[in-house]
Amino acid sequence: MKNSKGRLSKRRAIVLLSGGLDSAVTLYLAKYDGFTVNCLIFDYGQRHKKEVEAAKKIARQAGAAYRIIKLRLPWKGSSLLDGKIKIPRPDKADGIPSTYVPGRNIIFLSYAVSFAEAAKAGAVYIGAHTQDYPGYPDCRPQFYRAFSKTVSCGTKAGVEKKKIEIKTPLINKTKAEIIKTGVKLKVPFELTWSCYKGGRFPCAKCESCYFRSKGFFEAGLPDPILLR
Repeated sequence: MKNSKGRLSKRRAIVLLSGGLDSAVTLYLAKYDGFTVNCLIFDYGQRHKKEVEAAKKIARQAGAAYRIIKLRLPWKGSSLLDGKIKIPRPDKADGIPSTYVPGRNIIFLSYAVSFAEAAKAGAVYIGAHTQDYPGYPDCRPQFYRAFSKTVSCGTKAGVEKKKIEIKTPLINKTKAEIIKTGVKLKVPFELTWSCYKGGRFPCAKCESCYFRSKGFFEAGLPDPILLR
């Protein structure tokens, strides 16, 4: 992936792909922007593997290369990692929910930046957006601005002024706007999985299901995963 002058390629990008609709839209936006993409999919000990399987299908559908990174956070600290902690309902949310995984986006972005620097890629895409704030502090615009500064001063690429850009194309969009963007890009929403639980069908009760359902309703569209 190294170009003739050894510089970072502005046409290569790393995409963090979770299997949910936000990351799927982000992948298709990166392709629309003209990037050749490599996806990173994390198997980090979450409650179920459905989102990992969904991410693999989405990457294949998009014709994108992908790597699965397996890691464990043995200290847990989240209801997504610890089956003993109950998944909260959206109407019971108070402050940062138990589904917050300590430092998850910092960890994932660090892997992505390392991959980007080694592969001479000029950008990292992540599907964070402000609807998840104040629920998740690592989804705020100020976090990404701060992280970008860290990348600039803490990597060889940054020191040599070969910028790795952290791209958050969904950061100010509502879920409905994200869905409408995905429809225009022909994102296969039927392959995505958003539910925090790993049943045969979405639980329709967790926060993630709530925001997904609300997004499709406000977009005036049916959720294809419910039509299967």
